[in-house]
Amino acid sequence: MNYGIVIKVLGNLLLFEAIAFLPPLTVSLFTGEKDLFAFIYSILILLLIGFPMSRVNVTNKRVKARDALLIVTLGWVFASFFGSLPFVFSGSIPSIVDAFFETVSGFTTTGATLVQNVEALPKGIIFWRSFTHWIGGMGILVLTIAILPAIGVGGYQIFKAESPGPITDKIVPKIKDTAKILYILYIGLTVFQTILLCLGGMSLFESLVHTFGTVGTGGFSSRNSSIGAYNSSYIIYVISIFMIVSGVNFPLYFDLYKGRWKNVAKNSELKLYLGIIGISTLLITLNLNGKVYSSILETFKHALFQVSSIITTTGYSTVDFDKWTEFSKTILFLLMFVGGSAGSTGGGIKVVRLLIMGKLVKREISKLLHPRAYIPIKLNGKIISSDVVVSVTSFFFLYMVIFALSTLLISLEGIDFLSATSSVATTLGNIGPGFALVGPTQNFSFFSPLSKALFSLLMLFGRLELFTVFLFFVPEFWKNS
Repeated sequence: MNYGIVIKVLGNLLLFEAIAFLPPLTVSLFTGEKDLFAFIYSILILLLIGFPMSRVNVTNKRVKARDALLIVTLGWVFASFFGSLPFVFSGSIPSIVDAFFETVSGFTTTGATLVQNVEALPKGIIFWRSFTHWIGGMGILVLTIAILPAIGVGGYQIFKAESPGPITDKIVPKIKDTAKILYILYIGLTVFQTILLCLGGMSLFESLVHTFGTVGTGGFSSRNSSIGAYNSSYIIYVISIFMIVSGVNFPLYFDLYKGRWKNVAKNSELKLYLGIIGISTLLITLNLNGKVYSSILETFKHALFQVSSIITTTGYSTVDFDKWTEFSKTILFLLMFVGGSAGSTGGGIKVVRLLIMGKLVKREISKLLHPRAYIPIKLNGKIISSDVVVSVTSFFFLYMVIFALSTLLISLEGIDFLSATSSVATTLGNIGPGFALVGPTQNFSFFSPLSKALFSLLMLFGRLELFTVFLFFVPEFWKNS
């Protein structure tokens, strides 16, 4: 293990986080609220710790796979811990366990909260709370990769460990250029949605807060009633569209830019992703029309929004969907296990994994009819290697095991089955709200500190695709290779 390079990269990450505190600090400065010094103290602490770490003299600057996994896991833990300091220093969330939970939820784009009155928070804290979604959405370390060459460090292994999905491809040969292209697309979506929300009547502050939560598929709002507080069909449709757009594999947008329209049109994951959204929205609309809502347009509007919000793991809400029919709630619950596309800011199992597993089932059925036939699994016309197939099935198995064991542990709180299962599903899938006691009008504040710590771990598990964090608990990982 090259601990020198690990320390150096983490030090640069902390310096970047200190810079990330400047926008919310500026908001605090203009509003004149009590959270100004909370950000100043946090920046000073990050500089005092991060600068010496970033100056560590390293002879071997090559990042190996094991080093990258350690950097990625510690990077998210460090960013979440130091990112929680403004909450504690400002008194907005005095408990370090609660503040860590809220920050992990922000950076992992989960959006699960334990704040009971968001509107009472200082504006700078509200901005930082949502800004963590934007930073974490495309990946804290993917952004760091874009600046790693400046310190002579290669970042491909970090990119592989950081990027969501079973298949990680570079858009262009140089990994730093790939990271920069992804962020150009990301910033472009952010600017476009912010303008549209401003045109819809939101202030610039609220437009930015909700755009951070949309393109980062996070879901933190500046309002207690989330998007429902605005009572605007325009805002609902704008955010619905951008949630869907943010759940698409980002490299596909680069294909569009390069004029490779056929690659996009033939993409199997995109077709399945949009198909699931369309079918789910249709079923919920038919189920709720005339029962919960009297107008077909109103029913469709809320159905599309909540389907988009859950499958992309954003977690915004326009209504209390916990009061919907059992059929519609079951659809939303199942969508919690789907997630967005690989290479998107969405969490969950990912559509491409479900697609590959479906093809695997189809192949096994075909082999029963043709035992000697060679039937490769193809995705977008390319044969998927057996290593990827094994990785996908292993991921799914581990995901369900963690879900089952965590639900068992959370049930020790004495809560009902739906609350226990949905609280685990929503944190492991990086979604945000669940059902019953953790529904869209509720929060996670009533859980014990141990349960909050478990939820924080689950959010990290979900964001880092299970295995990256799981290796931390394997003794062999810490032995010299």
